[in-house]
Amino acid sequence: MKSRTKKETSSTKRAKPLTGKGVTSGLSVLGDRPTRPAAKSMESFPNPQRERDYVIHMQIPEFTCLCPKTGQPDFATLYLDYIPDRKCVELKSLKLYIWSFRNEGKFHEAVSNEILDDLVALLSPRFARLTAKFWVRGGIFTTVVAEHRAKGWKPQPAVEVARFADEKSVTERH
Repeated sequence: MKSRTKKETSSTKRAKPLTGKGVTSGLSVLGDRPTRPAAKSMESFPNPQRERDYVIHMQIPEFTCLCPKTGQPDFATLYLDYIPDRKCVELKSLKLYIWSFRNEGKFHEAVSNEILDDLVALLSPRFARLTAKFWVRGGIFTTVVAEHRAKGWKPQPAVEVARFADEKSVTERH
């Protein structure tokens, strides 16, 4: 017991504080001042597999904005699915962009479409779908689904693949 306490104490002494000058000096602009308002811009990078249609799926569980009528917070999980063309969205910039809505009064329908429009303007994807599942307010759950399809883009036919048994069916004895 004594050696454990001694070990914990010595490791605590070695920990460096995360405050003070210079702690954030090496961070990029996207995180150098955590108390400033979040950016309303996003960044992109080149699609590494432009010749292929593939889906990028993201879940963003911490979306918040304000009700424009009451000022109360609205909470949602955003589900973003897109098939990139030339560009993909950079995740940290997307996170900060999403945070920028925290103090804005927007109706669910307006904010969902605004986010999709901004993503389409940045990426020009072949396909994009934003599903915004807002938590209950006044006894009503709201889900908004907004989609974009590039002009002339047609999805590849779906391929039906046999499903494999889940791990549980293999590891349990009957």
